[in-house]
Amino acid sequence: MTSVRVRMLNELRYLMTALGYFTRVPVPAWVGFAPHYLHAAARYFPLIGVLVGAVGALVTLAALQWWPSGVAVLLGIAATLLLTGAFHEDGLADCVDAFGGAWRREDVLRIMHDSRIGAFGAIALVVALLLKWQLLVTIAQGAGPTVLLATLVAGHAASRAMAVSYLATLDYVRAEGKAKPVAQRLSPRGLAMVCAIGAAPLLWLSLGFALASVAALLALRFLLGRYFVRRLGGYTGDCLGMAQQLGELMIYLLGAAWTWS
Repeated sequence: MTSVRVRMLNELRYLMTALGYFTRVPVPAWVGFAPHYLHAAARYFPLIGVLVGAVGALVTLAALQWWPSGVAVLLGIAATLLLTGAFHEDGLADCVDAFGGAWRREDVLRIMHDSRIGAFGAIALVVALLLKWQLLVTIAQGAGPTVLLATLVAGHAASRAMAVSYLATLDYVRAEGKAKPVAQRLSPRGLAMVCAIGAAPLLWLSLGFALASVAALLALRFLLGRYFVRRLGGYTGDCLGMAQQLGELMIYLLGAAWTWS
């Protein structure tokens, strides 16, 4: 087997590893597992977002043939939750519980590690899901189904790019954890790949919207990063989930406020 074929096979293995880790989609047995696969798979995180967003968009499009936009959008959101196992929503709830329920770093990490959900986390999930639903319905009614479906894909991809970019600049703060194999430093080449994949779907909407979205995500990334460093000294896997959820909401907020023509 030539070196080119070996590299292509390895890249396919890393992509399939990302698919298996970040979604509930079963992957073939030949993919196997090694901790370094997860680190290499991190650069495909935004591409998994494209897939998740596309599934949500297809379900929404199909549902629009029979039901009003409010029902169709909700079914699309439900499809993405089933596909990912609410992986990132869980991170949002854990972070809000921990940051809202403790001040000392040790207590924050302890609460974040607890699998039980508290009042803060439950409220955060309800608000986040309601916001997504209403913002996407607003986009559907104001800009039409084409913009809605493109925004779904762009939101999932760009938010994952923002979240995984922390691997290039911040430190993972746990000695062990389920995100430990992923949380190695992202190389400049890997970061460039992440940014390119995450930004591409935004251009499907318009150049102006893409530039505004990137600016908004960079501002959010900066503020969140400072908060994570101040409270924890770095990030955890739950922090990445929280970042993805807030980034996705940022895209939808901007899309709902945008004047589409």
